[in-house]
Amino acid sequence: MSASTATPATSPRRRPTKLPRRSPLAWLRENLVLILGLLVLAYTFVPIAVVVLMSFNKPLSEQSKLYKFNGFTLDNWLNPCKDPSMCEALGRSVQIGLLATLVATLLGTLAAFALVRHQFWGRSTSNLLIFLPMAAPEIVLGSSLLAMFVAAGLAGQLGFWTILIAHIMFCLSFVVVTVRARLAGMDDALEQAASDLYATPSQTFWKVTFPLVFPGILGAAMLSFSLSFDDFIITNLNSGNTTTFPMYVWGVSRRTVPMQINVVGTVMIVISLAIVLIGQSRARRRAVR
Repeated sequence: MSASTATPATSPRRRPTKLPRRSPLAWLRENLVLILGLLVLAYTFVPIAVVVLMSFNKPLSEQSKLYKFNGFTLDNWLNPCKDPSMCEALGRSVQIGLLATLVATLLGTLAAFALVRHQFWGRSTSNLLIFLPMAAPEIVLGSSLLAMFVAAGLAGQLGFWTILIAHIMFCLSFVVVTVRARLAGMDDALEQAASDLYATPSQTFWKVTFPLVFPGILGAAMLSFSLSFDDFIITNLNSGNTTTFPMYVWGVSRRTVPMQINVVGTVMIVISLAIVLIGQSRARRRAVR
């Protein structure tokens, strides 16, 4: 038989190797971090999803205390100010929050620069005192402020301005801590390079220092507004006859649960997500450039 007509020898087939079966305990051990992360996310977002869902709820009656989904409706979104007192309290909370954020952010940023960039007598003591409003319980802080206002003769004038002073006071600590952390992590070589390139101190600050510190200032401002808008204990002790949105929610919840409250919560959630997404998109664009 010639070589051209010879049949090639058949190679033996390889048996597929069987992977050892992993036990459920081993799989759980490998994915434990992922499972815990998903559980934490579910624990965080399920209440938010309930708020969004209940903003489209049609209650059985206006005096119903049942927090139960009965039917879909857009009436809550079309008539958010069905109770005018709710919108008045909401507007007052937004006004106080914006003013407290503006003043606390300005003073806290200046204080953070002083604590990080300058040496002065009592600097270490100031760093310690900054943490006291953050560490003290709110009931203690609120009662102390009330005692201060009473001692100053403002017992009959508790209202908008006393709430604003109290909010500025406790927001100030959070601003100082946030901006100071940003300043402490900033590289001084960038400012020194600007000085070597004959930049004046003002040009160095506005062209180099401020853009680098601005994300920390913006984060501190957002934190201050959320703390001021959400505060109840300190506000309740120093408000007099003035009603803010958290106080309105607490007062009306004893009679009924207006679905328009969920509309306000949903709007705040959407605004917060929009700010985060805008910040992330801008950061990605800068990274691409």
